Amino acid sequence: MKNSPVRILIADDEKNFREVLMATLSDEGFDVTGTDSAIKAKDLLEKEEYDVLLLDLNMPEVGGMEVLKKIKTFEIPPEVVILTGVGIVSTAVEAMKLGAYDYLTKPFKIEELKAVIEKAHEKKKLRTENLLLKTQIKRQFRQKNIITKNTLMTEILETVKKVAIPDSPVLIYGESGVGKELIARAIHDASERAEKPYIPINCGAIPENIIESELFGHEKGSFTGAYEKKLGLLEIADGGTLFLDEIGDLPLQLQIKLLRVIETKSFFRVGGTREMKVDVKFVFATNKDIKTETEEGRFRHDLYYRISALTIHIPPLRERKEDIPLLIAHFRENNPAFKHKKFSKDALDAISEYSWPGNVRELQNVLHRTLLLSKADTITREDLPADLKTGNRASGIRLEDIEKNHILKILREAGGQRGRAAEILGIDPKTLYRKLMGYGIKE
Repeated sequence: MKNSPVRILIADDEKNFREVLMATLSDEGFDVTGTDSAIKAKDLLEKEEYDVLLLDLNMPEVGGMEVLKKIKTFEIPPEVVILTGVGIVSTAVEAMKLGAYDYLTKPFKIEELKAVIEKAHEKKKLRTENLLLKTQIKRQFRQKNIITKNTLMTEILETVKKVAIPDSPVLIYGESGVGKELIARAIHDASERAEKPYIPINCGAIPENIIESELFGHEKGSFTGAYEKKLGLLEIADGGTLFLDEIGDLPLQLQIKLLRVIETKSFFRVGGTREMKVDVKFVFATNKDIKTETEEGRFRHDLYYRISALTIHIPPLRERKEDIPLLIAHFRENNPAFKHKKFSKDALDAISEYSWPGNVRELQNVLHRTLLLSKADTITREDLPADLKTGNRASGIRLEDIEKNHILKILREAGGQRGRAAEILGIDPKTLYRKLMGYGIKE
């Protein structure tokens, strides 16, 4: 047995049978506890955690079925193996409908019982791991402040869970301020790399002569000012996720090196001669039309095709206006100094009518400025910045029309290929087909 032996509870009122079974399984390395009644078994199960329950159904006072019904309410119950006589196999089958893993008829061989216990234990471990993973993912998605009730965004979050599992690169499209890094972080958190490093880098914010050293690191003396060896972000992110924001701004000569890393999982530091190995999941983001950048020679074709197999397109805030009240509430809740302030209907209408070219980032900045500078507890339209009061509005446009225009725009960009369009939108192809039928578009 391993360091942590399988914990077994035997509930059987036949004393000799129970004690012999306990001694035999203990000799085999199992951690065994025994009891002679269903009532005592229920008490033990509430106080202690067991991996496998060996259960006799016919016990005095309270039968084994009551134990089965009780443990169905547990979050992670033990796997149950029914021990039954030849004449009551039908009852054992009924018990399996209630969730029992298997049954054995007495008398049975100890090797047969051991095999069933091991299989039951493996199932228990899998269920526990699945529950922990689901809990972790739910917690992580809550923590990353992805707040939405928009249909497309909800489906994007489902897509995030799918693209997080394989090691393939992911490309996120979206305007500036739309929340691309939140989605990138969510991909990391939903992956098996969640406990490893998540390293973001903005390719457009780092000077061209520095970014190579930042990514790949450098050896001492490799260039003027390289007084010490420096680890690059690729090495720091080893085992985890490297998020390269604004990938369209990466210089062409570095695009060649990046492609090699993606394909071979190896690279050289600047000035280095030793090949470095790295295990990283790449997530990229851009607010540019990378396909156009590629066609016009500003982005390498081979890198584009390598990173664009899995894509997520985040719609701008003006196309998901229903999220604005949620974002306002979230911003106020996370800034205790502003909790006592509220927005008038007129102010909320102005905020909703505005087209938000800077997306969520602009909304957050406007909210912070307005809440900070307003003297009264109720904020009116007059308290808002001039752009929100006077123009740049999207009033009169229905959310349904905004969504339709966005979907048709992406469909055109995908050359009419529905599968590709659904992939870019981050929704199921069936959902796209249903929406197109709703718009009366059949071809």
